[in-house]
Amino acid sequence: MGEKKVLLSHGSGGKLMHSFIKEMILSKFKNDILSELSDSASFSFLKKNFEVCFTTDSYVVNPIFFPGGDIGKLSICGTINDLSVSGAKPLYISCSFIIEEGFEYETFEKITNSMKKISEEEKVKIVTGDIKVVEKGKVDKIFINTSGIGIKDKSIKIGKKFIKAGDKVIINGSIGEHELAVISARGNFDFQSDIKSDCASLNSLISKILKVSSNVKFMRDPTRGGIATTLNEIVSEMDFGILIKEKEIPIKEEVKAVCEILGIDPLYLANEGKVVIIVNEKDAEKIIKVMKNHPLGKKATVIGEVVKEIKGKVIMETAIGTKRIIDMLVGEQFPRIC
Repeated sequence: MGEKKVLLSHGSGGKLMHSFIKEMILSKFKNDILSELSDSASFSFLKKNFEVCFTTDSYVVNPIFFPGGDIGKLSICGTINDLSVSGAKPLYISCSFIIEEGFEYETFEKITNSMKKISEEEKVKIVTGDIKVVEKGKVDKIFINTSGIGIKDKSIKIGKKFIKAGDKVIINGSIGEHELAVISARGNFDFQSDIKSDCASLNSLISKILKVSSNVKFMRDPTRGGIATTLNEIVSEMDFGILIKEKEIPIKEEVKAVCEILGIDPLYLANEGKVVIIVNEKDAEKIIKVMKNHPLGKKATVIGEVVKEIKGKVIMETAIGTKRIIDMLVGEQFPRIC
């Protein structure tokens, strides 16, 4: 057998990435916090009435500017969102840049201005960082790594272990725009599109949701691998499954059209301004109402529910009434969309 090598597919958010994490990361660094594999690690701090949440991510999107955003905006929004879906209030962010020599000052300033705008709007401070410059060709223009710290009230209980049959699955809006915006910006396809990335901070939306409901069981922003992969992550190794309804999933007509042209499934497209929420059935209507009154939740809707009958699986009821298994993404659709 030949020597194993890291493939682009190992970073796609699908099966290969999850296998790689288990084999190469969890096997070496496993502990009770890391094993949760949540978007942010939560741990008690000085025995106060709150927990500290800590997250980190790297951004290598190509191209670095795309309709609706850029790598700078993406890095700050992504870090804020990973903290927010854990129930935390984002406070501080670190930022490290790996820059190719010859990178233009003007372009770098555009990127940092995007980061400044989002961080100021969300009242999150960028408090530390690092810059490395490497020889031309050793990195593609610029890569950004961010880490974030937030605090979460201990009364907020969010995690897979709290999910029960009958809980509702909610999303705050239409899917697929980010990934299609990025690939259209590459100019590799012979069509024009007005699709813009949904890249946005979800902090204010999630804060409003948590103020009206103590029955939110789980939240996750469906980035790489789309909502299909996110839902499969939720049911993995659990004693419940999720049934979603195709006709309830919000998808813009232009997204549907491009997906048909390219022959891809929008369920697997990355999003950067969407949140999947699992909530007790009795609070679903109240949460939908709050979301619809927020700019990022106008198209909020219940797309499915948690069920006992399909343990560990995600099933979709199609528009014509049939059912099909929605598996986790295998390989990749398009590389470097985050």
